[in-house]
Amino acid sequence: MCGFCSNPTTPYTHDFDSMRVLVDDFVERGYFGIILTGGEPTLHPELPRIAAYANEQGLHVRLITNGSRLSQPDFAQALAEAGVRLVHVSVYSVRPEVEARLRGTEDTLPKAYAAIDNAARFGIEVNINCVINKLNADHLHENIRVLVGQHPHIRHFVWNNLDPSMGRAEVNQATFTPRLAEFELSLQRAMKLLHKSGRTFRVEKVPLCYMTDFAWASTETRKIVKGEERIVHFLDDKQTVRQTEWGHIYTEACDVCSLRSICGGLFDRGDGYDPAELHPVFVPLQPVVEHVLGDGTDPSQKPLSFSQWKKRFTRAERDESAPAVQRDASLIPVGRVTDRGERLYAAKRKAEGRKAEASGIAMERGQDEES
Repeated sequence: MCGFCSNPTTPYTHDFDSMRVLVDDFVERGYFGIILTGGEPTLHPELPRIAAYANEQGLHVRLITNGSRLSQPDFAQALAEAGVRLVHVSVYSVRPEVEARLRGTEDTLPKAYAAIDNAARFGIEVNINCVINKLNADHLHENIRVLVGQHPHIRHFVWNNLDPSMGRAEVNQATFTPRLAEFELSLQRAMKLLHKSGRTFRVEKVPLCYMTDFAWASTETRKIVKGEERIVHFLDDKQTVRQTEWGHIYTEACDVCSLRSICGGLFDRGDGYDPAELHPVFVPLQPVVEHVLGDGTDPSQKPLSFSQWKKRFTRAERDESAPAVQRDASLIPVGRVTDRGERLYAAKRKAEGRKAEASGIAMERGQDEES
């Protein structure tokens, strides 16, 4: 019931067999690992079996969850035994009233905190995942202080700036989509706190002019430097998205920026942000690239010097005329639509619509409206 959920309920369903072929495809492509996400992946009855299969095939398995089911020790133990190596527990605000507003559900924080401790208890590494939005933009650093104070074993944090283009986020932009300037100071404070403590972090969908001191922590920048691709299987009409280009929106001001060639620009397919907020920075590019290339904690990174990278990386190698996100219809179908799935979808839409109306949230367009 998150007011900005980018992947809400659909008529599509998955089972072990439909997931297994996707796992096998990642193995054949030589991928390091997979991320199981949602919606809320722990609601799937076969999640431990799916995770175990992926683990048996040699993939590193991680999970993004709100922590509700992971707050149950038996379930946390089952995931650990299935081979889940890492969980991202999503905490958007340590202020209970703000978290409840963002979640559309009361009393979620105690469950998230219990999930963090349960995962660690059973040997699963824990990261914290946070979507940057209008309601938490001013206290991202407060979140860090509280979470690190209560759970000092957490060593890694991930921020995702809100994507205003999909699902419920698209129709609730005025409520949840922040201005870049609204979170700039708090994000800087949060990154400085973590860096000083020796912890690590990543930031997605934030242009480098808003995180210059920590440009090496940008997910898009890291993928541009390393020349990586990402495949996302959506359990809806989008199906499979294959991303090899990481450039989004730039302005004329970006042309003179020293980090232009390794910046993902402004991630905004939903016209929720103002490109006029972008501005050039004038800092050396080489230290940023070397920081990415020299990251010994990155299992996907092969040793490479800056001079070697510079020879390989040219502007010609980045086809910025190509769409940043490409649909790949040639890949394996993602899930299936059945009569039972259609009935479940209709029932869930009705129930969720009542909850959304009570909380003042607009419901996302249905599958028939999107098509």
